[in-house]
Amino acid sequence: MKQPNRKRKLNMDSKERLDQDGCLEQAEEEKKPKDSTTPLSHVPSAAAQGAWSWEWYLKEQKAVAAPVELFSKDQSFPEHENGFQIGMRLEGVDPRHPSVFCVLSVAEVCGYRLRLHFDGYLSCYDFWTNAGSPDIHPVGWCEKTKHELHIPKGYRKDKFVWMDYLKACKLQNAPKKLFRNRSPNGPMPKEFQVGMKLEAVDRKNPSLVCVATIADIVEDRLLVHFDNWDDSYDYWCDVNSPYVQPVGWCQENGRTLIAPQGYPNPENFSWTEYLEATQTNAVPAKVFKMRLPHGFLPNMKLEVVDKRNPRLIRVATIVDVDDQRVKVHFDGWDHKYDYWVEADSPDIHPIGWCDVTGHPLEVPQRTNDLKILPGQAVCPTPGCRGIGHIRGPRYSGHHSAFGCPYSDMNLKKEATLHDRLREQTQANLESDSSHSKSKSLCSLNFNGKHEKVNSQPRLVQQAKCLKIKGKEDIDLDNLFREYSAEQAQQVLHQSVFMSTVSAHPFRDLPLGREQHCKLLPGVADIQASQVARWTVDEVAEFVQSLLGCEEHAKCFKKEQIDGKAFLLLTQTDIVKVMKIKLGPALKIYNSILMFRNSQELPEEDIVSGQEVRG
Repeated sequence: MKQPNRKRKLNMDSKERLDQDGCLEQAEEEKKPKDSTTPLSHVPSAAAQGAWSWEWYLKEQKAVAAPVELFSKDQSFPEHENGFQIGMRLEGVDPRHPSVFCVLSVAEVCGYRLRLHFDGYLSCYDFWTNAGSPDIHPVGWCEKTKHELHIPKGYRKDKFVWMDYLKACKLQNAPKKLFRNRSPNGPMPKEFQVGMKLEAVDRKNPSLVCVATIADIVEDRLLVHFDNWDDSYDYWCDVNSPYVQPVGWCQENGRTLIAPQGYPNPENFSWTEYLEATQTNAVPAKVFKMRLPHGFLPNMKLEVVDKRNPRLIRVATIVDVDDQRVKVHFDGWDHKYDYWVEADSPDIHPIGWCDVTGHPLEVPQRTNDLKILPGQAVCPTPGCRGIGHIRGPRYSGHHSAFGCPYSDMNLKKEATLHDRLREQTQANLESDSSHSKSKSLCSLNFNGKHEKVNSQPRLVQQAKCLKIKGKEDIDLDNLFREYSAEQAQQVLHQSVFMSTVSAHPFRDLPLGREQHCKLLPGVADIQASQVARWTVDEVAEFVQSLLGCEEHAKCFKKEQIDGKAFLLLTQTDIVKVMKIKLGPALKIYNSILMFRNSQELPEEDIVSGQEVRG
């Protein structure tokens, strides 16, 4: 495998927000708060300072590196350098909706990696990918391959023309030569066709195998869609992936097959009846080829993208393996941060990958590595250097537990990308007073189309089937505690307005404190006595950490609201005096109620707080 002779330099755009959205008119983009945290490009790790090397580390740890031969082409050392530049436009897959192709722009270049931005949307939806990813394509690819292109927010479908867009906004499209022709497994066998049925592993819940359909085919990869579920569960894989199996595989191997949502009598699902009812065909079993075991073993060292802070790549160790996945541990960190990752994930690399591609490598921290300047605000999480933020790329750093992706209050939060389409849909539904939950429900119809169903959570429906068959080990109690966004908003709304007639609102609510803590993660472990000691900056950072409340943090800072004043705020103060919209106000005030209910404040704190307000 050819390796580049020179290292690529870390390329950061200090004015990345200047024209990231082209000439689109949209709501004012949030500004990165000024804090004492140094950006990634200015915080050299021990490796960057020349004080660390893989050769030395392997000897010290008496460890072995994962052999390069175990890594796929997409994981191993790239054959070409990263020629993308900040501001270039392209087309690509939305990671949260793999069937959706969007207008993207390069927001940041780091080694062989890119941070991509959805034109017309806020930067919190940005995501990282490799320059050689098969999920990105040159301008015009969708039109050429007859895929629908989701245009930037604010444009009409019938009015959007790529060349006019680039010319009017003075933008540059990424040259076609930067998109390398792949298909390492050869052409797609003709037996695989769009619309055919198969059985596939749910990658978000790998213990489940479900009824699925080939929704799309691009080069040597196919898009797996789970029948009667929305596209957020879809994924791309190659034809030899162990995640896809022929019809009847579960029955032959004694596994439970999860029927499509809404299928009558799911415990007695019949492929014969289903294929006839949907007038579809199964992919012939003979075309499926068994892939060799991945070969990774426990204790092997490698370099892994940190999913909680995806701008970083860390030194890691494999601590466990199964048929399709490896469990990684970040050296120098607590084991509570360990997680499973697919063996073919593009986010795992052989040792030396960062050095070859010019990407910073986060090495295990030692006590004397971290130098703190007098008066410098430091993240309290052990090992964290203040890089990144729980709210995504819009903030370059943090200096408290509220913004830290690794703090205990944020650890239980789903470490995935924000879903711009779902949040946009929810906003539209909230503004439509005629919308009712019943309208979003849909029963299975057997016409073979990919219906989008918004009834009960996916795992809940699947768990019911598994509970009947009793063959899988799933914590059903946790599954049935899930809430939809609509339910969460309703509960929070009820909390706020019942609080006006009750001295102890949480005791009188249909849902107790435990459930409210799940709706507002990060609030549960904070006591009122702690809040009372917060500074104005700490109050502002807490508000900023609440989903959808980021832009209101500056209001609290402007009004000089410290912890004691924060605890004494009323809903009238928040909505009418501070002019905060009802949605964010519900979350902020509900948090205050939870703080108040956590423990009684000392009398002197209450008196002192009243003096502040007076």
